[in-house]
Amino acid sequence: MPDVSADPRFCSTIDKKIDFKTKSLMCLPIKSRGNLLGVLEIVNKTTNEPFTKDDLDIMMRLVDQAAVAIERALLYQKMAEQSITDDLTKLFNTRYLDRTLEIEITRSKRYKTSLALIFMDLDHFKTVNDNYGHLIGSKLLVETGEILIKCLRTVDIVARYGGDEFVMVLPQTAPQSAIQIAERLRRAIERHVFLKKEGYSLRLTASFGVASYPESAGSKEELLRLADEAMYRVKHQTRNGVYAIV
Repeated sequence: MPDVSADPRFCSTIDKKIDFKTKSLMCLPIKSRGNLLGVLEIVNKTTNEPFTKDDLDIMMRLVDQAAVAIERALLYQKMAEQSITDDLTKLFNTRYLDRTLEIEITRSKRYKTSLALIFMDLDHFKTVNDNYGHLIGSKLLVETGEILIKCLRTVDIVARYGGDEFVMVLPQTAPQSAIQIAERLRRAIERHVFLKKEGYSLRLTASFGVASYPESAGSKEELLRLADEAMYRVKHQTRNGVYAIV
């Protein structure tokens, strides 16, 4: 717009506070493949003259280049997210889990704090796939991930380890606290009615194994192994329980 100074819509409170006068204004949508990515707003020319069609043509070319750059950046971001997340549940994957454990163990050493790890495996999950099909099984895994996220802190890491196995990394968590958290997760799974929106009312239980660094494990590999062994101890005995190696 060549001169908006008389238009009350542009006499903003911010302008008054900083003693600024909006005179010329040019707004250009940043689009890519029909999608709006943003808006570029240019206020006042340094010469105090109104914007011209030549100014608009120049900025349109810049906006086109900006749209390409933004779309490329969004694509790179999406690729980066996909490299560390599980396609089905959108939880972290084993690649991210491995990286996180290294970082958290280093931090645990530095600050002399405990790092807990919980392994979880759904009980009789194969029965769900056999009776209802893999599509329902997949939806159930997604819902399980949502339950785990809801029951944990924002600083905790939840990863899908493969199949119906999940791993939770709990920074700055003592062994006894980790056992209590695992028990809370066990009860949440046991009490939950799965896939009600889809017309099902499925009930499941899960087996949990807990291990701690440095109390029971001296390395990342040992921490993973001990938590896994603890979980399988429950799996091969009672199921629907928690066992800790601490």
